[in-house]
Amino acid sequence: MEVRQKTWKALSALLCYPSAELKEAAPEIAAILAAEGVISPAAQVALKPLLRDLQKSDLYDLQERYVLLFDRSRTLSLNLFEHVHGESRDRGPAMVDLLETYRAGGFDLVSTELPDHLPILLEYLSTRPIADAREMLADAGHILAALAERLQRRDSCYAAVFAALVEFADVPEDAELVQDLLRVKEDDPEDLAALDSVWEEAEITFGPDPGAGCPVGREMLANMDPVINPPSAATAQN
Repeated sequence: MEVRQKTWKALSALLCYPSAELKEAAPEIAAILAAEGVISPAAQVALKPLLRDLQKSDLYDLQERYVLLFDRSRTLSLNLFEHVHGESRDRGPAMVDLLETYRAGGFDLVSTELPDHLPILLEYLSTRPIADAREMLADAGHILAALAERLQRRDSCYAAVFAALVEFADVPEDAELVQDLLRVKEDDPEDLAALDSVWEEAEITFGPDPGAGCPVGREMLANMDPVINPPSAATAQN
C-alpha cells in the first residue's frame, strides 16, 4: 500500500469542532498540505483565510460559528447521507455498507459519530492509496460541491475545504446531481424544532466510545509529526 496521506487527516481536522489544540495546530496543518502537495497550490491559498481565522479568532466565536453552520443547519450537515437519503429506508443499509468498507480496509470505527461523517471518511482515506481516495471523493462529489456552494453563499471560510475536495476529485460543479441538491431549500439554524430533530438523531451510535468526539481531534492535533499514533475515533490496521 502507498504511504498514507496526512493531507486527509489535516483536512479532517479543519472540519472538526474548533479547539485550543486546533488553533495551535493551524500552522502545522498548512505545512502538511504544502509538503504533500495532494491538493493544488490554488486550493492551499484558498484555505489560508480559514487557517488564519482559526489562529486569530476567539475560540468561543469559532465554536459558535461552527455550531450554527454544521450542527444547526441540516443542509450543511457533515453527515453525507443526510443529503441523499434523509430519513428514507435507504440510509441504514448505506451506512452499514460504508461501515463494512471501513472494516475491510482495517479501519475500525470507535466513535459516536456516524460512518458517513465527513471527517471520519477523510480519516479513512488517509489510510488508503491516493486512487482510492479520489474514487471515494468522486462518489460523494455532488454532495461536496453542493456544500461548497452553500458555504460560499454564506461567505464562510469553510467553503475552501470542500472546494479543495471537489477539485481533487474533478467533480463538475454544474452537474445535474449538484443542482438537484442545491434546489433543496436551506434550513434556518434558528429553527428549534429542526434542531430538536437533529439532537434526537445524534443518539445513534456506531462505536463503544461515548467520549471519542471528532475523529482526529485528540490524536492528530496532539501529534502531527511523521509518526501518527492510532486515532481516538478509529484504528487502522495494515
